[in-house]
Parts: sequence; structure tokens; C-alpha cells
Amino acid sequence: MNKREEKILLLGVAFIVICLIGAYIYVTPQTEKELDKKIGVIVSIPPQAEFVERVGGDRVQVTVMVPAGASPHTYEPAPSQLRAVSSAKIYAEVGSGLEFEAAWMNKISSTNREMLVVNCSKNISFIGTDPHVWLSPRNAEIMVENIYRGLIQIDPTNQEYYMKNKERYLQELDGLDKKIIQAIAGKENRKIMVYHPAWTYLCRDYGLEQIAIEKEGKEPTPQGIADLIKQARKDNITVVFASPQFSTKSAEVIASEINGNVVLISPLERNYMENMHKVAETFAEV
Repeated sequence: MNKREEKILLLGVAFIVICLIGAYIYVTPQTEKELDKKIGVIVSIPPQAEFVERVGGDRVQVTVMVPAGASPHTYEPAPSQLRAVSSAKIYAEVGSGLEFEAAWMNKISSTNREMLVVNCSKNISFIGTDPHVWLSPRNAEIMVENIYRGLIQIDPTNQEYYMKNKERYLQELDGLDKKIIQAIAGKENRKIMVYHPAWTYLCRDYGLEQIAIEKEGKEPTPQGIADLIKQARKDNITVVFASPQFSTKSAEVIASEINGNVVLISPLERNYMENMHKVAETFAEV
């Protein structure tokens, strides 16, 4: 290679380097600017994240306060989570009396007084003091509608976008409702035994009866366990359902005595649609 060719090669390399630097300088800030345009939405529990993301699409950035594996009955938020609240536009609270919200919503709201608080349970008919409203797909449809209304209040210029996303997701929830009806239609034994009584709304909507091991947040007494074993035998129950967020010790004792087994089902999966399909199939099979 002669000197002229070397010079041309060096100029070419220099040109490429300059282009790459320019791309970094001009493209990277633009990407950060696009991220800044997203609406910060805080939710209490993982299933709500799917509701918000399916309606908000690429217009939202969701932060979950109670992380996977934690219990919304006892969890305390980390300082970093409270800092995320300070820049959020919306807090979508479950609004059904969840212990986490009862303990922390006043502090959360005071952290960002400009933040819109959306009550996802507005227009839901409560059953006693059970806060697990999201575990009925029919209630989930109401929650999605409330989230949609919050988003268009904050970002009215994109109402059509949110409307299309909402309608598409509501159709999927309606399909889930129909699948659960079909799955449980032929089930003879309508009684299910669960450790944590989270499934009240699902049982109401689909004709099941929930028998709870834990009551009012308390483990059963030895006599209580004996009564549950007796009831399980009477009702031909061979499966005890437990949640990964709670101890399975009592459930295992009962399952052992009835020659049954313990099956884990979670009320707090972020992938709501997929999880509820699995739950319906599991309930239908026992």
C-alpha cells in the first residue's frame, strides 16, 4: 500500500469515527427524551402492572410497589420506591382495603401531591372485607376501565390510542371469563380448600365454595386443623391450595392426613391473563 492509499484509508477511518461520535451525541439524548415522555404509573401489586401496560402500551412506564414473592398484607416499601413515586403522574391503587395501601397510601400521596390517584376498585361490589378483587376477571374488566379513565385524564391527546388498547384487552378478559365458565361447568365437587382466602370473588362469580385454612390472618389451632381434616374427608377434597407468599406448613399437615397433596397457586402473578388461565384449569381438575 502506497502513501496515497494509506492517507485515504486513514481519512475513511476518521470519517467513520466522527459519524459514530455524532450518532452517540445526537441519538442518545433523543432516546432519553423519548423515555422522559412516558407516563410514570405506580401500582400496588404485580397484576395491576399488566392492566396498565395493556392499556397504556408504549406510553407508560410502570413501577410495582409490592414485588414478586412479597405479601401485600405485610410489605413495607423501600426508600427507592418512594423516590419513584415523587416523579410519577399516576398511582393506581387497588382501592379495596389492601393492608399495604391502608398502611402506606397517606405517605405515598404526600410524597407527590400532584400525582393522580386512581381507585381501581371504583364500581366493584365488595364481599365483606376481602381485598382480592382482581382475582375475578369480571372485576378486572372494571379495574381496566378505571385505569383507562385515569390515563385519558392525564394524557387526553392519546385517548384513541388508549381506547383501542383497552377494548382489545377487555375482549381477552371476556374470553378468559368464558373459558373459566366452560372449564368449571362439568365440575361436580364445587368446594375447594385453600390456605389463604384470596379467591372469594372468583368463587362467587363461578359457583365455587372456598374453605379457608387461615382465618383473619391467623394460623389454625390444632382443633381447627382437626376440623378441616374432617371436613375435607367429608367433602372428598384431595387437594389443598396454597400460595407461594405464605407458609405451606398447615396445608401440608392437612394434605398428609387426607392422603392428598398441596398445589401452589399465586394470586399475585404479573402475567395476569396466563396465570388466571392456569388457576382455572387447576380448579377444574380437582
